[in-house]
Amino acid sequence: MADLVKAGKVCHLGLSEADAATIRRAHAVHPISALQTEYSLWSRGVEVEIIPTVKELRITFVAYSPLSRGFITGELRNYEDFKADDMRQYLPRFQGENFQRNVDIMEKLRDIAKEKNCTVAQLAIAWTIAKGALPIPGTKGRKYLEAIDIQLSSDDLSRIDAVSPTAFGGRYPGME
Repeated sequence: MADLVKAGKVCHLGLSEADAATIRRAHAVHPISALQTEYSLWSRGVEVEIIPTVKELRITFVAYSPLSRGFITGELRNYEDFKADDMRQYLPRFQGENFQRNVDIMEKLRDIAKEKNCTVAQLAIAWTIAKGALPIPGTKGRKYLEAIDIQLSSDDLSRIDAVSPTAFGGRYPGME
């Protein structure tokens, strides 16, 4: 890939879902411009090693699925809300007891969002931005993205983190 940059065929290099060691190895060969990894109120595993590594190396951190695969939009309140072909129903966070426990977290987040005069989805995006990441949420309309003007204080962030430290259930089967 570094050769492609030298040849002028590629301007910048990025990685997706890399661990800290891989980021460091790649960055030693050629500067990495961006890392894309799942990061949200419910996917925080990157906070321990990945985020400190990208900050140290001055790599842009791009957070995909900042709305936790749509769960934080609040559209799913019952397991029966899934359509037959919705793959999320097979993910641990969306199954059994985990599903209800995560709905309960949503209710607490909803209270904080009301105080901020926004939706839970907007609060989650604002949280991602406040944490220093660039969110790339999937959306069906601009109104869902209007979170940039939501200001979150360090107290707000602490409250949100206390209410939603991580989701119940892993991101994928076998990742508890």
